[in-house]
Amino acid sequence: MLSTQESKPCRDLVEQAEKLALADLDEPLHISALCRALAVSERTLRKAFHKTYGLAPCRHLRMLRLSEARRALLSADCELTTVTAVAMCFGFVELGRFSVEYRKIFGESPSQTLHRVSVSHTNTLAAASGATGHRANVGFGA
Repeated sequence: MLSTQESKPCRDLVEQAEKLALADLDEPLHISALCRALAVSERTLRKAFHKTYGLAPCRHLRMLRLSEARRALLSADCELTTVTAVAMCFGFVELGRFSVEYRKIFGESPSQTLHRVSVSHTNTLAAASGATGHRANVGFGA
């Protein structure tokens, strides 16, 4: 990166930080490593995020990852996927903290999201197979 990184507008710096944070999703988020990759101080990064979003970089980037995890849970099949696998895939190694933050932001637990969508998908499959006269053999995991 350029050594004049600090002179770039805040928004550009924040966008680069977001891209880097989302590029390595399976790794835990470390602001110090992000700052090294961007060739800026932690203070510079904090100021840029605060100006752009009114949030600390860690908080905003964790929210981005939580949103990506939610997207994955919404499109997953509960027969084939676990909340643990999704959380780990997005760099959340403290599963209890992941679940608490997820519930606080989205109003339901990650497992509720995973199973709610799968129940809806199962009902759709059952209705479709009922319309064709075939029985759907779809299991329902707990």
